[in-house]
Amino acid sequence: MKLLKAGGSLVLALCVAGSAYAHHSAAGIDQTKTVSAEGIVKTFKWANPHSWIELEVQNSKGATEIWNLEMNPPSFLVRAGWKSTTIKPGDKIKFSARPFKNGDPGGLFVSVTLPDGKVLTQQAPRGGAAPAPVYEQK
Repeated sequence: MKLLKAGGSLVLALCVAGSAYAHHSAAGIDQTKTVSAEGIVKTFKWANPHSWIELEVQNSKGATEIWNLEMNPPSFLVRAGWKSTTIKPGDKIKFSARPFKNGDPGGLFVSVTLPDGKVLTQQAPRGGAAPAPVYEQK
């Protein structure tokens, strides 16, 4: 009976580990490129396991596309200077992202320039220091 429980536990652990690995795969992201654009925030989802920004972005042909940018969870974003109210629907922002390999609009969030010029990323500064305010020159 102990062997059966141990075997079941092992199978369960492998399944969980496999799904966690698949969930965090960046296989669909082009890590060699960074795209920058400007858009209007539709939604800012402050949630686990990932936060998201959904934006309306005008493409090169003048049509509006919906971009989805995947971010770190709130626990990381707070350390990088974010709040759940940092961006709101209707805000016009500039952003950088690692694009999807398949060409779909969106990707993995890198940074944002807020309407007031403040630039935020999704990682806290190294060494545990509080995030230093970074402002874009106008």
